[in-house]
Amino acid sequence: MTALEEISAHLAGSSRAIVISEKDVDLRTAAADNRLVLLKIGEGSLAAGGRGGGFGERKVTAVFCYGKSGGAWSKLYEARGDMAESFEVPYHVARLPMTMSDGTESMGYGVVDQQLVGQLLNKAGISSS
Repeated sequence: MTALEEISAHLAGSSRAIVISEKDVDLRTAAADNRLVLLKIGEGSLAAGGRGGGFGERKVTAVFCYGKSGGAWSKLYEARGDMAESFEVPYHVARLPMTMSDGTESMGYGVVDQQLVGQLLNKAGISSS
């Protein structure tokens, strides 16, 4: 599975994913280079209420970092379990429009914040430059 197929599967899947992106999320080939972090959120009885963006439970179960350079996406980092739990969901998550690779638009949850992406990449041991 290519990195773009993985990103699409995470965003279209039934499990909750928070997207933190440097720029607007646009997965089309001609779109600008970008880096994004996907935080997969635990499913449970608290997952639907009370917190920002409709996410009550904020336990991160997996982290995926991707970068797009020269028109191609690549996976930069993946963590599950204890390593993923050290990441936190930002409190300013809101509905986020995304353009999928086929040009269709989708709504998800996330934030466009270049500094936050840099902080998360540094936490993953990846240079933010």
